[in-house]
Amino acid sequence: MYDNSFTGSEAVDWLHELLKRNHNFGPEVTRYQTLQLLRKFLKNHVFEDIKGRFGKEDFEDNGQVYRFPPSSPLKPLPQRPSVTESSFLPKIPNWDNYEKVLVQEKIPMKPLVLNSESWNKRHSIAIGEVHECKLIRRREITQKQVDQIWKSMTLAHLQRVLGLESLEGVLDARLINPKHIVQNVYSVNKQGVVVLKDKSDDLPHWVLSAMKCLAKWPNSGEMEQAMYPGFEKDVLRTVADFFQKLQEPLLTFQLYEVFVNILGLLQKQQAASDALQVCSLLLPPANRRKLQLLMRLMSCVCHNPCLPTLNDAIGTRTLMVQTFSRCILRSTDEVDLDDLLATKLVNFMLDSYEDILRVPTRLQRAVEEHLTHLRRVKIKYAGTDADSLLSSPSYCRQISKEEFEEQRANSSQGVMVELLEGIIKDKELSVKDKKQKLKQFQRSYPEIYRKHFPTAESEGAVLTERPPRLKPQLMFLALKKPFQPFQRSWSFRA
Repeated sequence: MYDNSFTGSEAVDWLHELLKRNHNFGPEVTRYQTLQLLRKFLKNHVFEDIKGRFGKEDFEDNGQVYRFPPSSPLKPLPQRPSVTESSFLPKIPNWDNYEKVLVQEKIPMKPLVLNSESWNKRHSIAIGEVHECKLIRRREITQKQVDQIWKSMTLAHLQRVLGLESLEGVLDARLINPKHIVQNVYSVNKQGVVVLKDKSDDLPHWVLSAMKCLAKWPNSGEMEQAMYPGFEKDVLRTVADFFQKLQEPLLTFQLYEVFVNILGLLQKQQAASDALQVCSLLLPPANRRKLQLLMRLMSCVCHNPCLPTLNDAIGTRTLMVQTFSRCILRSTDEVDLDDLLATKLVNFMLDSYEDILRVPTRLQRAVEEHLTHLRRVKIKYAGTDADSLLSSPSYCRQISKEEFEEQRANSSQGVMVELLEGIIKDKELSVKDKKQKLKQFQRSYPEIYRKHFPTAESEGAVLTERPPRLKPQLMFLALKKPFQPFQRSWSFRA
């Protein structure tokens, strides 16, 4: 036992509660962020471990014991002279010899020059260089806005991981429910499995019992009745029947194209795992939970040497993949290629399902830091625009494909009209070159050209011939007198 000490977990608990109650941070502060802050405290010697070490050691959320150092990590204040030093003790003057004492006790001191150059240099920050400022609170962010931020940042992260310029044709963003993403991130148990708010969406109890029986074979207490030869095969068939009768695969029909695109990344294992991590966040929570439990079952069965042979013709892993691959991924069209694609994807997921079905910490940290930044109290300096600090975050509005095509057409037409007008107004172009460019424009954009030149007369007005240039001899005849004297040896005759 140590006096005046605390454990790492106690420090995280205490500071986490304190930060959540602080209006500058709020209840959104995560335990991980608190842990990061305490690690910085340890590196800066705000506290130390019980052996007096700090800086190189990493603070952990466990039973490690820490204490505060005997001295503050801040720069020590200058100490007053000790009272035992009699030479510095002030003498109380005797009124009888007041003048005498006064003369004797004059202490020579260097005059304090407040406007010296060195003082100004050392204290330049304090002399009028900091503008007047005030704290500005941002407007409260609604839960709907938080959900939309999660959705937009998740899709942007997915697009970046897949290496695509756009998710159009791969994923319809309008069908993605942002509440599913938030629940998949935060509503999880210690094992990282999603906890459902509506228990009716969960697996039936008898299916869960059958899955536990196979996963923990032969030590499961789920099946108390006597087991018979082939019992484990019947249990597997019970689980398989349930998943095969689901109306939709666990990865859903609407996300089929996204998961198929990930198959192209399987050569790059880390990129494929990252993409699957993000994609699985888009699943409905009930589907994600079923997928987590099913992948865990498949892995346990494949790695359980005590389990009897489930099929005499093929290996256990092949049997599990063939049995459940179509329950995990398939398309609405039931293409022959589906089985191949599903088998390839499920085989990859089976090798690293724990990592794939874990919440992507980098994405979570990025979103939480962005939300913290939006909620943070801002400092407004004199002369800055207050509206830029107070304005609430803006978000894109999802538009239909028809609206997008209309906007694209209008935008491109505006640019083409400007190009056409530029050709018409270009005085450097000859009539021949202008005709050539206009004909080229007419072939490329006939509708825009027809709108600008509805009649032949309007087109002809633009292409009127310019006054012909004077021939050299006529030009010089037209010159005024100051420019007339030329060398007689020149001749301007044709």
